[in-house]
Amino acid sequence: MALAVLMMFSLEPALTAFAPYHGLLLALPYILLGIVILLSQPFNQGKTALTAVLMLIAFYVIQTHLQSPLADNKTHLIYILLVTLLPLNLLQLHLLPERRLFSRFGSGYIIFLVLQVAWASLVANHFAERDLSQLWDSYLYAIPGVSPMPVLLILLYLGVGFACGSTILKRNHGYDQAIFISLVFAGITFSVFQQAFISSTAFSVAAILLLLNIITCSHELAYIDQLTGIPSRRALETEMKYLGRTYTLAMLDIDHFKNFNDTYGHDTGDDVLKLVASFLKQIKGGAEVFRYGGEEFTILFKGKETAQCIEYLEHFRKEIADFEIQLKQPDVQPEDEKTGTKKHKKQDSKAKPIKVTVSIGVADSFPDHKPANVIKEADVALYKAKESGRNQVCQN
Repeated sequence: MALAVLMMFSLEPALTAFAPYHGLLLALPYILLGIVILLSQPFNQGKTALTAVLMLIAFYVIQTHLQSPLADNKTHLIYILLVTLLPLNLLQLHLLPERRLFSRFGSGYIIFLVLQVAWASLVANHFAERDLSQLWDSYLYAIPGVSPMPVLLILLYLGVGFACGSTILKRNHGYDQAIFISLVFAGITFSVFQQAFISSTAFSVAAILLLLNIITCSHELAYIDQLTGIPSRRALETEMKYLGRTYTLAMLDIDHFKNFNDTYGHDTGDDVLKLVASFLKQIKGGAEVFRYGGEEFTILFKGKETAQCIEYLEHFRKEIADFEIQLKQPDVQPEDEKTGTKKHKKQDSKAKPIKVTVSIGVADSFPDHKPANVIKEADVALYKAKESGRNQVCQN
């Protein structure tokens, strides 16, 4: 949003500076959006690709059919159709499941878009010679001197923008951001449509943001653990290449984790992992946390020795141990002795409180500064904590 506002205020000087390159400016959205579409496939960003396709079609329509004044009846009608269909399609795309562009789903959606373009073309040609001034003045009223976009369509953009924005606050997926970005810059384009080069500028900026979004999402897929939302082992391995001489590493393991999976199911096991990760994010002392693998996590304290970190780790361990998780009883289905089939038994709705404990092994970078060896020392301390009864912090 801040970039959109900045673009609005800096558009005139930017166009003056790029005056010799107006031809490139007109071609830039095609190039950038094409790159977005191509990169979306290997990074499994199907919705982002379809969003780019929508923006590409919209820009093509602007450049080929909306270069005459809106006072022309057919131009005005095409403008209204485009301004209406684009946010509705973005909203629809927002609600659809994530699928690849080069798939049966993607092909079907492209055909759906082509049919919309054909229908809009028929409507525009059919009503081109008719007097639609009453429609513009009575139902699709636009505020004179402010914006050619009708008030009802401004409300449509605000409504779709609110729906997309609220979803970003809840789940913040890359394709949600892509749809919201496209909606914002399309809205800017249509709101100040009479401004020279507004469409090429706004669509180029939107395409650049979509590219950055793909790069960001690919980084998250590589370095962020999808289940817990904290950095993964690959991120830890990268971080370990740039450590100084003083640091402390702690290896953490959830006690009796296999029992949670066997007794309550893997969904409950996942919930336990998420719970531990949520507590890990709150560790003080400048700690950086990573999911090492399975039920193991790594805690990194840069610039600190073990003695300086024990307090933070003990506080974390006690918080976890004191927290109760409310779980439903497992759905037990004993086998019928005669048929060997499982009998159906209703699940007990009463919640059963359980507690999770963790064991932690700690080692610092003295006297060996090599991270791989420090991790091994922390692992030895972790095994020591488990053999000593679990639910404790040990240092080797």
